[in-house]
Amino acid sequence: MKKSIGPKLALYPTPVVVVGAMNGDEPTWTLVAHTGIPSHSKIMVSLAGAHFINSCIEKTGVLSVNVVDESWLDRADFCGSVSGARQSKADVFAWTDGEAGAPLIDDAKLSMECRVEDVYEIDHFENFICSIAGTYADDAIVADDGKVDIAALSPVLFEMPTYTYLACGEKIAECLSFAKAREAEMAVTD
Repeated sequence: MKKSIGPKLALYPTPVVVVGAMNGDEPTWTLVAHTGIPSHSKIMVSLAGAHFINSCIEKTGVLSVNVVDESWLDRADFCGSVSGARQSKADVFAWTDGEAGAPLIDDAKLSMECRVEDVYEIDHFENFICSIAGTYADDAIVADDGKVDIAALSPVLFEMPTYTYLACGEKIAECLSFAKAREAEMAVTD
């Protein structure tokens, strides 16, 4: 039997990413686990209003979203524990300029370069609504059909209540495959 545990946020785990933005001539980075998909052409990056990187994003209008895997999790975690206002994080990663001007982490197997379309403030968080200017994927994670192979990407996940990093799980089914089986089952019983 279920019991009420109060009005708790329970939409976890979420992918761990490092958001990058230019701070003048050098990049700055921050660890983020609050991202979302408000439509098929937009993403949302939610950052506490006090983050140093927010003003950099607002000045340039672009940011990068770099999906973290275990091979560089230690450096990603560091970017979440140090404020860019107190210490430069420019040298934490080797990086490349994206076509829209956002810094892309070379070690990230998957990066998205985004243009900020709108910003909504909710509960002291700035929610950047972004269009995707470009997606960059390492050849090792691109399947023959041109789609990202999540198993090969092996993104790190974040679980909020315990502040824990998790590994991505295995494939269990094709999306919407159960509906086809249900329709076939219902056709037999009619």
